Amino acid sequence: MAENTATITESVALPLQRQRHYNVGVILWRVLLYIVVLWGAVIFAIPFYWMIRTAVMPPYQVNLFPPEWIPDSINFVNFRAPFVGPFPFARWFGNSAIVSVLSSAGVVLSASFVGFGFARLRFPFRNLLFIVVLSTMMLPEHIKLIPTYLLFVQLGWINTVLPLIVPNWFAPPFHVFLMRQFFMTIPQEMDDAAKIDGCGWLGIYGRIHIPLSLPVMGVSAIYQFTFTWNDFLHPLVYLQQVDKYTVALGLRLFEGYMRSNIQDMMAAALVAVMPTIIIFFIAQRYFIQGIVMTGVKG
Repeated sequence: MAENTATITESVALPLQRQRHYNVGVILWRVLLYIVVLWGAVIFAIPFYWMIRTAVMPPYQVNLFPPEWIPDSINFVNFRAPFVGPFPFARWFGNSAIVSVLSSAGVVLSASFVGFGFARLRFPFRNLLFIVVLSTMMLPEHIKLIPTYLLFVQLGWINTVLPLIVPNWFAPPFHVFLMRQFFMTIPQEMDDAAKIDGCGWLGIYGRIHIPLSLPVMGVSAIYQFTFTWNDFLHPLVYLQQVDKYTVALGLRLFEGYMRSNIQDMMAAALVAVMPTIIIFFIAQRYFIQGIVMTGVKG
């Protein structure tokens, strides 16, 4: 009887001991992972902190060596320089807002429509056409720049914001891929039920897929807004008048004027980057949800 009791005790104690060792290993692994993530976050946050620190730092403290990490006083006067100087910074800000919002709207609408077609419609050479669309992503932007520039010259769109907006209303391939992958995660039974109720393809697209695809639309909108807001190449090529510049292009002109005033330049850069940061934090939930759900089904 005693031997049986000892055997039962050992059979119970050994799994508990193994479970305890497993829990300790998991905890140590998570602690190590958190340390690495925190260290990486600090490294990536240092340049942003340096920009904020320089933007609010008094002028006499900016060029000190060795540099000081904490300013002696918070100086918000530096943020007036972009708006009271000789350059129309507020106008540049408005131009970037118009271009970014309209480009994002065009990408979301056109890419969702094309992505729905590739995900749900059955037509000849569908997969081949989708591969062709994705293959255009491999073309460097500089190769397409000259032909598109000549096209916009013929259309008379040079020195307008149309070249920065209109191409985004023709379903960029990256966003088509995102939309198509997300639409394929929606059960086919929902489409069949809608067809029974008398819905056509447009009804299924507008009443079922659009309401369910808000996360991936948020991802596309954030991507496009951030890219358009920070885009320097295309405004440099297509815009010629200073009052039509975007923020990214205007900052380069502002930098040449404020080269000796680093604190004013950092203040202008901080003001320019704030819209993208604010939009990301507002739509962060949709951004993460869309990224996770986009790759669920191939």
